[in-house]
Amino acid sequence: MLAYTEKIQETARKLLKDKTVDVFIGYSKGTVPMMNEPALIRDPDKADMLYWDSFCGLNLCNYLTKREDKIGIVATGCNSRNIVTHIIENQIKREQLYIVGIPCTGMIDHRAVARAVGHREIVEVKEDGDKFTVTGKDFEETLEKKDFLQLNCRICRHRNPVIHDEMIAEPVKEQVEVEAYKDVEKIEEMTSEKKHNYFTQLISRCIRCYACRNACPLCYCPTCFVDESRPQWVGKSSDPTDTMTFHILRAYHCAGRCTDCGACERACPVGISMRQFTKKLNKDAEALFSWEAGLSPDQRPPLDVYRPDDYDEFIR
Repeated sequence: MLAYTEKIQETARKLLKDKTVDVFIGYSKGTVPMMNEPALIRDPDKADMLYWDSFCGLNLCNYLTKREDKIGIVATGCNSRNIVTHIIENQIKREQLYIVGIPCTGMIDHRAVARAVGHREIVEVKEDGDKFTVTGKDFEETLEKKDFLQLNCRICRHRNPVIHDEMIAEPVKEQVEVEAYKDVEKIEEMTSEKKHNYFTQLISRCIRCYACRNACPLCYCPTCFVDESRPQWVGKSSDPTDTMTFHILRAYHCAGRCTDCGACERACPVGISMRQFTKKLNKDAEALFSWEAGLSPDQRPPLDVYRPDDYDEFIR
């Protein structure tokens, strides 16, 4: 995917120079390896700072909410689905956007790479096709990209943008045979007590930093429920009950909206797999309503409409 960098720079430069857009949103190379940063470019002469590789994992849709200018933005499959969700939820207008589609073969999990090299200091990472080389002060290792993909990327069924104005490259083959909810099904088979213990253990390391919320493109409420003081819905301490309440309520706020982009897990400083909360809701939305979030701006989400034949077993 490194070959995309030059094309992104060229496209952004042209869009800004022609005043097709007022700002272009993409990624720039991070100050440390494997940590690329969001970049908002207004000057066409600064387009060279834009960058792309398999560490552009943060969701750029956080920078779209309630903007009024014309925006160019790079979008993979999951980013484009969040753009659709923002359009449906009236956070941005389609005519404001110029979407540069990027076929995606997955993002590399920086934590998995760190574990593979024994948490030694990494000074450089270079990609070469399906492999990448990790270099430190006293070591160099070449690894297979497929073995280090983020968990959400391994099961992604929408690797190509669902909407775009132009594509950087030809679409990649979709992963249609993946078992997207295998981990959820294992949890569903547990007893209530085991489920409780599983999720209690899952969030036991949470330090309530809210990095997951801040990285999530769906968390755009002016005031989050955890920050409300009148009334105070949930305590701000790291008390286990308050922490569990935060994760469960945040997941329910994402019901029928989550695209499983993985930004929450990537941002978590202690490596919590909080996708286990939202994936169950994604599975139910697909099984009960044949719904996957963000595939079409013309279709309303299941929790936004009513049909006489809607699933209603939960009522009885």
